[in-house]
Amino acid sequence: MKILLTSAEVAPFAKVGGLADVAGALPKALRDLGHDVRVVMPCYKMIETNPDYAVQDVMGPFTVPIRPGVTERAFVRQTSIPGGDRPIPVFLIGNKGANRQHGYFSEATDSSKVYSLRPEPYVFFCKAVLEFLRKSNDGWQPDIIHCNDWQSGLIPVFARTVYRYDPAIASSATLFTIHNLAYQGNFDRRDWIATGLPDSMYTADELEFYGGWSFMKGGLTFSDRINTVSETYAREITTAEFGCGLQGLTQTLTETGRLTGILNGIDYEEYDPERDPRIPFQFSASQPAGKLKCKRLLQDELGLDPDAKSPVIGLVSRLADQKGLDLIHDVIEQVIALGAQFSLLGTGDKFYEEFFRQLQTRYPGKAHARIGFDIELAQRIYAGSDMFLMPSRFEPCGLGQMMALRYGTIPIVRATGGLADSVRGYGSESPKLANGFVFRDYSSSALLDTVRQAVELYRQPGKWKQLMANAFRSDFSWPRSAQRYVSLYSDAVAARHSGQQPLALDCPDAE
Repeated sequence: MKILLTSAEVAPFAKVGGLADVAGALPKALRDLGHDVRVVMPCYKMIETNPDYAVQDVMGPFTVPIRPGVTERAFVRQTSIPGGDRPIPVFLIGNKGANRQHGYFSEATDSSKVYSLRPEPYVFFCKAVLEFLRKSNDGWQPDIIHCNDWQSGLIPVFARTVYRYDPAIASSATLFTIHNLAYQGNFDRRDWIATGLPDSMYTADELEFYGGWSFMKGGLTFSDRINTVSETYAREITTAEFGCGLQGLTQTLTETGRLTGILNGIDYEEYDPERDPRIPFQFSASQPAGKLKCKRLLQDELGLDPDAKSPVIGLVSRLADQKGLDLIHDVIEQVIALGAQFSLLGTGDKFYEEFFRQLQTRYPGKAHARIGFDIELAQRIYAGSDMFLMPSRFEPCGLGQMMALRYGTIPIVRATGGLADSVRGYGSESPKLANGFVFRDYSSSALLDTVRQAVELYRQPGKWKQLMANAFRSDFSWPRSAQRYVSLYSDAVAARHSGQQPLALDCPDAE
């Protein structure tokens, strides 16, 4: 199949969160299955100016019509995701010209600056992707356009309306992947003009959303197929608790067979304890001694007491309530009183940043907090910790628990989203299958009880060794998930070729 994957962030070129990891790893797995994959993303300055990426000019400038009387000038540059026998082309779409007044993509100099608070850059990106396909002279036409998260949510909308009769676009099916339904790209009614779409589409059946309008809703309503990043999250987003106002739509999509869940994977070449150059000692399930050495060096680096009997509990996270930080806030001192040590790496909510700084001050040798993000330190925490904490309120998929398992670090998670789909709880599963600790109730007492259970088991070396062996055996590499994506692509293509309409076009008053 010819597959075009679109994303606002792709590792290693630009990374804000887990979306970048998926967009960087899934194409490699699809290529290894024999498919013809290309990636398209915004052209950020930090990519253009990085000599490691060997960026080359491909096309441009060319005109992108935005709305009546307004155009933008776009260009396309190219780099690639290396590896395998076929590097994966990555096309970088940027803009130039007098209308570049909205802080468009090529101005971003690091990952913290890639996202805009305005809709115009993403309207431009979505239109420019389709114009690029129209104007490319190499004859390559995708069977499927795989759109990821709200920033590419208008691609299916434009493909089925503005470009619905264009031969370069009309036969390509669309898949829209929800990575986190809470981030929807919602804008005010007064910003509707930015879309260039007619007012007849500003309806509850199409893009109108509680008095404004939504990129996310556009992607859900106009795509041939929709998926999210775990089977449990696919069920959760049909409820009022997790539906973020879109539960009526997600229920309809589920009932009509258009919404499914596919658990993410992680790149097992990137995250490999036997070869990872970012950790001080390599190790494996058969030769685990290096993990203890990693722990000792981590304790020394972070100023934690050099005590092998104290389990180190790691946390690498965006500091937000979604991640269960309110629960950690309530119990972390009791966790330390159990004899555990705590290491945090993350940034976000200023309240939590200050709380964890103060925790380190109050508990020297027992707690450490690094506010910010450091990918090298993150890997040392994954490798050197005994346990990894993810008590999330909701978690569409979560990659941290998979990375922890890859490094023999035991996750402590709440049973939600991808955490429920990837971690088998000790006590509820056979000792030969359990690979972590799981609690269900979103309460500080449930978290504390589960951490206590983990600490007690850590002090039983034989049982802990079995748990680590199970963790090492857990397989969340991409090939299995990639094969499920291929099946979903085929389903979307079949629906497109059979004339089955996206949900919006089933509505009698849709344009």
